[in-house]
Amino acid sequence: MICAAITALQACQMRRFGAGHVVLAWPAAMFIAIMVSTVTAAGLATFASLMIVCSLMQVALAWWLPTLRRIVTPTVAGTVTMLIAVSVLTIAFDTVGDLPDDAPRAAGPTIAGVTLLVSVIVAMKASGRWRLVAPFTSILAGCAAAAAFGVLDGDRIASAGWFGIPDVPALSVDLTPGKEFWVLLPSFAILTLVLGLKTISDGVVIQQGSRRQPRAIEFRQIQGMVSVNGAGMLLAGIAGTLPTMANSSYSLSLINLTGVAARRVGVAVAAVIVSLALFSKFTAALLTIPGPVLGAFLMLAMGMLFVSGCQTVLREGIDPRRMLVVALASALGLGLHGHPLTRDIFGDEYGELLGNGVTIGAITAIAMTLLIETMSTRRSRLEATLDAASIPVIDEFLVRLASGLGWNEASTMRLRSAGEETLASLLSQGDTAAGSPSPRLVVAARPQAKMVELEFVATTRQENIEDQLAFLTDEIAVPSVNDLSLRLLRFHASAVRHQKFHGVDIVTVHVEGSG
Repeated sequence: MICAAITALQACQMRRFGAGHVVLAWPAAMFIAIMVSTVTAAGLATFASLMIVCSLMQVALAWWLPTLRRIVTPTVAGTVTMLIAVSVLTIAFDTVGDLPDDAPRAAGPTIAGVTLLVSVIVAMKASGRWRLVAPFTSILAGCAAAAAFGVLDGDRIASAGWFGIPDVPALSVDLTPGKEFWVLLPSFAILTLVLGLKTISDGVVIQQGSRRQPRAIEFRQIQGMVSVNGAGMLLAGIAGTLPTMANSSYSLSLINLTGVAARRVGVAVAAVIVSLALFSKFTAALLTIPGPVLGAFLMLAMGMLFVSGCQTVLREGIDPRRMLVVALASALGLGLHGHPLTRDIFGDEYGELLGNGVTIGAITAIAMTLLIETMSTRRSRLEATLDAASIPVIDEFLVRLASGLGWNEASTMRLRSAGEETLASLLSQGDTAAGSPSPRLVVAARPQAKMVELEFVATTRQENIEDQLAFLTDEIAVPSVNDLSLRLLRFHASAVRHQKFHGVDIVTVHVEGSG
C-alpha cells in the first residue's frame, strides 16, 4: 500500500513533492540486513524511530540539494548507479539456477535464454500498442519453456484464494531512544544517504528515458522525487517495515519497452498495485513464475541501469579528476563487496552492514569529491543584485580576475562578454514583479588551467538556458532580440550548464583563455 501511495505521489508532482514521471516504488532491499540486526538487537520500536529520523534526513537532502550540488554530482550519482547494477547482477545469475533439484542442468540457462531472446526481438520489432504487451510476451515465452522442461508448478495458483487482506502488525515507536538507537544511527544515516544518492541518480535516469528529445536535467523534479521518497520512509517507519525506493531499472524498462511515459500511467500503476495487493490469485501467479524467467528480466533491467549510469557520468564529460573518482569508487566498491576484509576492520556485525559495495563506493565517491573540491584553486566571489545596474560591477570583477591570471586582451574580452551575456540571458526572461526588490545574485569564479568556470547563482524562474541554447539553429541569418544574448553567450563560452532548483537558478559557464 505504501509503495502504491509513493508511486502515485511521484507521478502527481504537487509543489515540492513528486517527480512528475512514472517512478515505480518498491521496498529498499539494501535495508534488509540492518533491519534484521536492529530488530534482533533493539526491537521493532527502535527500528521505527531510526526510520522516522532518517526520513527527515532525506527531505533535508532534497531541500539542501542546491548547496550540496558540488558534492552530489552526476559523477557520484552515476557511479552509484553502476555499482547498484553490478551488485544486483550476481543475484540475477543466481536466480537462473533457482529450480527444483531434479530439474535438468540445461533447464535454467535455456529458459533464461528464451526469455531474453523473446524480450530483445519484441522490443526491437514491436511498435505502437504491441509494445505494451512486450513484457508479458517474454514472460509467457519463458513460462512455456519452463513447462516444456516440467518445472512450472501451477499448484500454488490453484490452492490460493481469490481475495485476502494481510494481517496488520503491531505498530510502535520508541519515544525515549536508548544507547542502541545512538549506536545504530550512523549506519542508518549512511544507508539513508546512499538511498538519497540512488534516488537522485534514478531521477536523472528516468528523466532522460521519459523524454523524446534530450533536455537539461530538471533538478526541481529531482528534489520532489527525493522528498516523496522521504515521505515513503516516514510511512514505512510508522508501519515498521522496509523503506521505499525508486526502481529506475523497472521504471526505465517499462518506458523503453512500451514507449509510454505519461504521468497518468504512474497513477494507474498505483491503483493496480492496490488492487493486486488484495488479489491473492495474482500474487500466487507471480510467485509461480520460474526463477530463470525473473533472472533474465533482471539481467536486462540491470544492463539498462548500468548504461544509464554511464550516460550520467559522461554527461559532464570525463576529465582526470572525475576519472579518478569513478575509478577508485568502482574499484573499492566492487572489490570489497562482501569481502572478509570489511569484517576484519569493523567486526562481524558492522562488517556485514558496511561491507556492501554500493555503500563503500558511495562513501568513496563523496569523499573523493570533497577532497577535489577542497584542493581545487581558491575561488573568487562577488555578491550583487540581478539587474542591469550590476553589469559594471561584474565587468570590473572579471577584469581583475583576468588580470590576475595574466590573460591577454582577447581572452579578457571573451571573459567579460561571457559574463555580460549570461547576466543578460538571466534578465531577459525574469519575472520579478514591478516595485519588488531585485533578486540576489552571486558570481563565483574558479580558475582551472587555461579555463575559468563562472557560476551565476540567482533566484529567478525563467526557462532553462541550456535547453534554449540546444534549440537554437544556425540557419537563421538574423537572430531575434530574444535569442541574441543566448547566441552571443554560445559564441564566447565553451560550455554552458543551467541547473534549476526550487527558488535557485545556477548557470555555470566555461570560458577558455590564454596569456
